Amino acid sequence: MTIEPPWLQHYENGVPHEIDLSEFNSIVEILDGSVAKYADRPAFSNMGRTITYRELDEYSASLAGYLAGKLKLQRGDRIALMLPNVLQYPIAIFAALRAGLTVVNTNPLYTARELKHQLKDSGARAIIVMENFASTVAAVVEDTHVEHVIITQLGDMLGFPKSLITNLVVRHVKKLIPKWEMNHTTQFSDALKQGRRYKLADQALTHDDLAFLQYTGGTTGVSKGAMLTHGNLVANTLQSSVWLEPSVDQSQQVSIVTALPLYHIFALTANCLVFMKYGGHNHLITNPRDMEGFVEIIKDLKFNAITGVNTLFNGLLNTPGFESVDFSEMNLTLGGGMAVQRSVAEEWKRVTGTTLIEAYGLTETSPAVCINPMDLAEYNGCIGVPISSTHVDVRDEDGKSVGFDEPGELCIKGPQVMRGYWQRDEETAKVMTEDGFLKTGDIAVMYAGGFCKIVDRKKDMILVSGFNVYPNEIEEVVAAHPGVLEVAAVGLPDEKSGEIVKICVVCKDPNLNEKDLKAYCKQELTGYKVPRVIVFMDELPKTNVGKILRRELRDQT
Repeated sequence: MTIEPPWLQHYENGVPHEIDLSEFNSIVEILDGSVAKYADRPAFSNMGRTITYRELDEYSASLAGYLAGKLKLQRGDRIALMLPNVLQYPIAIFAALRAGLTVVNTNPLYTARELKHQLKDSGARAIIVMENFASTVAAVVEDTHVEHVIITQLGDMLGFPKSLITNLVVRHVKKLIPKWEMNHTTQFSDALKQGRRYKLADQALTHDDLAFLQYTGGTTGVSKGAMLTHGNLVANTLQSSVWLEPSVDQSQQVSIVTALPLYHIFALTANCLVFMKYGGHNHLITNPRDMEGFVEIIKDLKFNAITGVNTLFNGLLNTPGFESVDFSEMNLTLGGGMAVQRSVAEEWKRVTGTTLIEAYGLTETSPAVCINPMDLAEYNGCIGVPISSTHVDVRDEDGKSVGFDEPGELCIKGPQVMRGYWQRDEETAKVMTEDGFLKTGDIAVMYAGGFCKIVDRKKDMILVSGFNVYPNEIEEVVAAHPGVLEVAAVGLPDEKSGEIVKICVVCKDPNLNEKDLKAYCKQELTGYKVPRVIVFMDELPKTNVGKILRRELRDQT
């Protein structure tokens, strides 16, 4: 059962079913258009400092000049960005793209092992990193292809004297910068100054140029780089814009709260790119985990939109003072990354007066696939309808389409679907069908009206606060402990984070205990991947060929 785009002509808002990809040749052209139209509008704000579209253009051009002129990075070279949500991040993204480079978005909380894998796998020649995380880079850089390290401090873009004060407090008062040593590093501020000396050549980018290596586990196993082209991101920006336009007054500037990190594909596309097209104003939240600080930041903002995952919304709702935030101008709340819980959506509507609109996407689809109508009156439990120029098919185990209301694997075809996994043709072949559909691994049903609902996950992936956690990776790390004989990792439901990681362990060392094993995991895994529950067993349930039965372990909980 394939839902072809023409059904969209019957949609009550009259959403067109095809986008015009020729509107922009690259993401850089979208930026250029916004700079031309909205030069003096605020583009990004963070920690009390705002830069306009004109300043974003100037800063990114200077940094691009440094990357291409001084460092001699060539078109197609990869550059890793290891930053939280600070003003340096959008500057670095657009600088890299303007220089014709491919951005490798990197989680600042990666352990040395995780970072080493991503840098080696991508072949990144350069990295821009917040100094708070430079010690992790220093631990692995000699074992990677990285030749150039640019260091930035938290306050670098805040203007004097706030920049100086902030950096002094971070270093000497809060002591948030672990010791590190690396040769031949450059300060971000110096790179901006030096870059002004170089005239940046027009790269004449096309839809086929690779814009991002966005790392994900794909369907199984070790983290892989989804190859997202300029065409993929242009397409998804236009597709999402079609949905957004009915709720956007283009005569006024739209203001959006950006709490999800820009290294996450959801915030990268939905907040940074889509709202940039309309000259929107992104309020970057550096540390959304500090919920009280988050509420303090937004309590006096006049914002129109906010995006996030279910855990973020739930956390805000349970933070004192949130009910006093000014929601008078907010007309859009978009949830994705993980399932939105009905209880959270209903409480959000009660407190804010705005419906929590659920959407669905994947790293491999840049990410948007389905979005609910922007004028949805109440939460409906669905992920929405296929967006423009997107074919959605629900298929059985044999790859045949099923009927309405029948469960099957959700398969996607459209211009936003990735080129494939970086240097992993076999993994790409596993998820792409002969007729060009991407197999998502999610089990869904589609109703006659075109609305889709996710009912289960085919893959064993664990989803913690919107981030993918892959059992194979957890098991590989835990199995490397000398006291472990066998291990299996599964997900457990959790009210706060959606799911948490549980491991079932058969010990080699009878003296191994939970405390020591958790401490080991904290050294090797990012915080959200660390097992919260550890169960010691005499043996693990297995098939007759020795495959561990993860589902049976889940059912035991």
